Amino acid sequence: MKLRRALSASAATVALLPMAMAAAPAAQAAPAAKLPKCSDLDTGEQHNTLVGRSFGIPKSIALGTQWTTYTATLTNASAKELKSFELSAKLGSYIYNEGERDLSPYGDLQYWDPSQHAWKTLRQADGKARGTLPGPKTLKPRESVHAQLRFRVSKDLPLDQAYDAFTGITGAFTDRYRDTDCTAEVDEVGAFYPRKG
Repeated sequence: MKLRRALSASAATVALLPMAMAAAPAAQAAPAAKLPKCSDLDTGEQHNTLVGRSFGIPKSIALGTQWTTYTATLTNASAKELKSFELSAKLGSYIYNEGERDLSPYGDLQYWDPSQHAWKTLRQADGKARGTLPGPKTLKPRESVHAQLRFRVSKDLPLDQAYDAFTGITGAFTDRYRDTDCTAEVDEVGAFYPRKG
């Protein structure tokens, strides 16, 4: 959790860049989903390849129908091109103890689709507010991806527990460690506290 929070910083950004998406080649390396996670290889290695920034996530939000809009970006800070790149977004809360609930099913998360000039909802089959964003399949050195998102949390969220809530984006890509291809992930999330309106 400390590592995830350490990746958060404030900066103004723009919506998903259509030019970066159009420049992405169709053929890529092996799908990242079929590779082991780099963290499972017990490397102890920090993946500082991606640097993230977000702007617009307040310290607390009121429950209800009001949307909170924010922007987030990930930049390839390395000298290598990142392969099998995938961008996703999420809204939820960390679970520390048995019996605690995740905030995600009570929330709505949307991203701005510049090609259709519309907000698109992210929702998984299990009801969690998260999903994959359109974006490039590779990320060259110093190249960035940007997302404009908005979220809200229903007034039906039970406030009988404290929520360590967050929202933001994740960049996943293939990496190599000890002669093994693996998938690395870097989060750019901001924390917030839900409260009654």
